[in-house]
Order: sequence, then structure tokens, then C-alpha cells
Amino acid sequence: MNEWQLNRRAMMKAMLAGSTAPWIMHSNAFASSCGDHIVRFGTMGTPDTMNPFASYGSFWPLVFSYDCLVGMDAQRHEDRKGFAKEWSVADDKLTWTFKIWPGMKWSDGQPATARDAAFTYNYLRDSIGKPDELNRGLNNTDGMDQIDLIEAVDDETLQIVTKAPTRWPIDNYLLIVPEHIWKDISYADARGTFRNNPPLVGTGPMIVAEFKQGQFDRLTPNPYFRTGQPKTAGMILQYVTTIDSVAQGLKSGDLDYGSGLTAAQWADLSKDPNIKVGESRVEQRNYLAFNTLSEKGAGSTKALQDPAFRDAIGYAIDQKAIVDRAYRGHADPGVGLVMPVAADYYSDLNDIRRHFDFAEAGRRLDAAGYRDKNGDGVREDKEGNSFQLDLITGKFSGVLEMPIAVVQLIAGWLQQVGIPLSVTQLDSGALTARTAAPADGGGGWDLLVASNWPSPTPHDLLRMGSSKAIGNPNMSYWTDDNFEKLLSEVDSTVDPKKSQELVDEAARLIYREAPYIMLCYPLVLDAHRTDCFEGWGTQDMVSMWTYFPFDRLRSI
Repeated sequence: MNEWQLNRRAMMKAMLAGSTAPWIMHSNAFASSCGDHIVRFGTMGTPDTMNPFASYGSFWPLVFSYDCLVGMDAQRHEDRKGFAKEWSVADDKLTWTFKIWPGMKWSDGQPATARDAAFTYNYLRDSIGKPDELNRGLNNTDGMDQIDLIEAVDDETLQIVTKAPTRWPIDNYLLIVPEHIWKDISYADARGTFRNNPPLVGTGPMIVAEFKQGQFDRLTPNPYFRTGQPKTAGMILQYVTTIDSVAQGLKSGDLDYGSGLTAAQWADLSKDPNIKVGESRVEQRNYLAFNTLSEKGAGSTKALQDPAFRDAIGYAIDQKAIVDRAYRGHADPGVGLVMPVAADYYSDLNDIRRHFDFAEAGRRLDAAGYRDKNGDGVREDKEGNSFQLDLITGKFSGVLEMPIAVVQLIAGWLQQVGIPLSVTQLDSGALTARTAAPADGGGGWDLLVASNWPSPTPHDLLRMGSSKAIGNPNMSYWTDDNFEKLLSEVDSTVDPKKSQELVDEAARLIYREAPYIMLCYPLVLDAHRTDCFEGWGTQDMVSMWTYFPFDRLRSI
């Protein structure tokens, strides 16, 4: 994969964007029973292979079978470590040392050591520049160009030396694979035909034992899991076409856990005495993007390229109304690139934050030269053409669905300030094609209402403004030399305080330029039944970054 941000989308794709037949959930083979001690949950998922080098869409279930070296959960929670038990960076801020769990084994009983981690990273790094470079799956070469050396010092010690200071060694989400399985797989096969058919060999708590594409994954406990074999008899991930199927499965008892619920479903399930509902902040950002291109792929008016026009539109957007009316309160109002869950980097930008005010929006449009000169209620751009902007919207893979009410509210607000819209709803494939980089055939639209889900690392938080990410996740095609400099500094900074300062400076710069108006940060609404299993998380029932709590659930 070429872009870090896609990791988050890939991780959630298997959870939130799928296809299967609804009857799968009600098949006798998969009907829930507390007596069999198997955990069942439904996901809207489309995993197409169990090969982490060939697909973005299989984070779930692969994350249950494989470990990351470190990753986000291990940095946030002492009891959620991955392949590495400990890690540190030397005073030179270049040399990282990772201590691997002593005596750890793969699920087939073979030793799992630092040599497997070194193999995984070098397998990827050595593919760079080759015709079959491994750049298209969860395990990909992105970020590897920052690495100078990767070696196993001994079975329990991995060392990574970077070319410049960077947090990539602990922030990446590469899944560690066993050398004895993968060493003879060619790059061409790894990025293509090799499906890594079950049973998988991993170090995670649950091992994929059976995979039926478009239907289900069946997982069994890893007898060699480092903290002991999980207490449940296994898991079944059931893939469904609609979130209604998940809600119904929870009510009927066919499912033990479900996520991505609508506000109405969540409220209904909360009334069931055998179901506990929860909500948690995540990294998704819902946004309005302006097509800022000036040449190939440009929108219908040069006004889209004008920061003053974009800023004025920001005053016509009521983020609180979006939260209250479209999300029934289950979201945080949008502000800047950084969302509240990324607490180390979040700022409410209170000193420069726009406020909803139609009159102010109108005054700013007038001052910028976008007036209604003929009194017909529609403003004209500086070339004298009446505005009629083309807004496209839809759901990218791997994000929570956005209520259509969001688009309806925006269309109504812009109409009130003299900017009428035509709205086109696109499916995921068409939306991806329309918003691709101009070189890949994208562009030609004016406004975009969509979502993305980055990781909370400094790099990923800012990539919506990166010139290296045009078309994904930089959907506005916006570029700025000062922003690029800040992003480069962020990528070469290890010190947390310095990173916070740089992220804040970059977030303020892009807020003022307004290639995006952040609409809201939606919450994940989920639920689990309370009659079969215990051990679910309290603040977050289920991690969106690793296999917690499925390594520690217990039958009641």
C-alpha cells in the first residue's frame, strides 16, 4: 500500500462494508448457543483473501490471528501488547530496540522470534523498486524508505535503525508473519495468487480455521497463545449485507456482538435486558471537500480555488445541527483535521474557529466578490456566472455510514446563502473513481461530502493535506508548500511535545485555507449480549485496532 492512511480504512473495511446473504446469520450451522462457547458477531465485511500482502479488506479477521510489532493499542494500554513485549529508542533517536516475548510460539508450535519480525519487514523492504513490489495490501512497503537497517540481534531482540528520526517503527500496522511459511513465496504470488488458505499460522489468540468468501470466517483458539489459550471455544464472523441484519441478530440471540449500529437501532437494543449498548469515539472524520484544482479535473468555477470563498461557506455550516439532527447526538461537532479521540493532538481551535452565522457567511461572500448582482437569489462568481455547484457524496469502503440528512442539511444551508447545489449519490466504486487523482481520471466535481478514518498518528492526521496523497486521502487536491514543510518535520520528529506543536501549526494552517470543512466526528455505536460471555471492554467494548477483548472473553 502506498499511503499510510489506507491502513485505517483497510482495518475497518472487513467490519463495515460487505456483502453476503442475510440468511447466513440464521443458518442452523451458525445459530448462537451459549452451550457451545463460540462467540458470534456480524459484520458488514468483504474479505477476499487471507493474504495480508494482497488485500486491504481483511484486517478483520487477520488481526485475530497475527500480531503487529507494536501498534496503537499497545501504546495506549499496558495489557494489549503485540509481538514485542517492550521497546525503546536510543539517544540518537534513530536506533529502536524491541524485546520479543520470550518463548513465544506460532500456532503450529514453531518458535516465534525476532527473526520472524525481521523477515516480515525485510521481505517487504527488499521488494521496493521491483516489478512485483509489495505495495497493495495491509502489509505494504509504505514507510520502508525511512529504514536503514532491520536485523534480529538474537531470538528475543529486534533492532530497527531509521535514516532520520521517525515514530514509524512503533506506529506502523504491519502484521508479523512466520518466516517458515512465507520464505518461499515469491513477490508475484504474495501480491497476487497466493491466498494463504486456512488454517493460518499466527501468534494471535484466534486462528482462522475456515474461510468462505462472502459468508463467514471460523476461528479456533490458539493453544500456544502467549498469555494462555483463550477461554472460549472459538469465534465466527458472519458477513451481512445490511446493518439491520446485525441488529436483528443481536435481538434474536444469533449474534453476541455487533457494531456500526444506527442511532435508532442502538436506542431500540438498549431496551433489551440481555443487551448492553455502548458508544466510543473513533478516528473517523466526516467532511465537506472543495475541488481546488485549477487545471485538469477542475470544478465548474474558479471560486472553489479561492480560500475566501471556502472560508465564507464554512460560516453557513452548522456542525451542532448535524450532530443533533442527523446523528441524534452520537457525534462530536467537526472543527479541524484532528479529532477528539486523538487527545494528544486535538485542539478545538477556539481562537480561530468559525461560528454558524448566515449573515456572516453572506457578508464574507459579498466581500470576496461573490454577490447576487441580478437579485434572483443566486450569487454569481467573478466571471459573472451563476453558481450551480455539483456535490457528490457516497460511502467509501471502511467507514461508518453517514446519514443522508447531513447532505440534505448542507444543501439547504447553501441554498439560503445563494449557492444552489445539485446532489449526486454514488456507490463506493464510482465515488472512488470520481475522487481519484486527476492523473487517474478523477475530478470534474465541485463539492464532496464523504468520510475517512485515519490512524491517530501525527503523519496520518495531516495527510488529507499532503501533495503525496492527492486523491486519497487528499480529496480536495489542495497543496501548500508551508504545509508540506510542516508535514515533513512531523515525519522526522520523535519528541511528542514537538510533534504536538507541529500538528497544531499544520492544523491551523489548513483550517484557515479551508479546503475542507469538518462536519463531525461520528461515534461507533455497538452492542453485545450479556447472557453468554463476559470480559467485554468497559470504555470500548471492542478495540478498533486489535483483537481485544476476544483474547480474554469467558463463558458465563
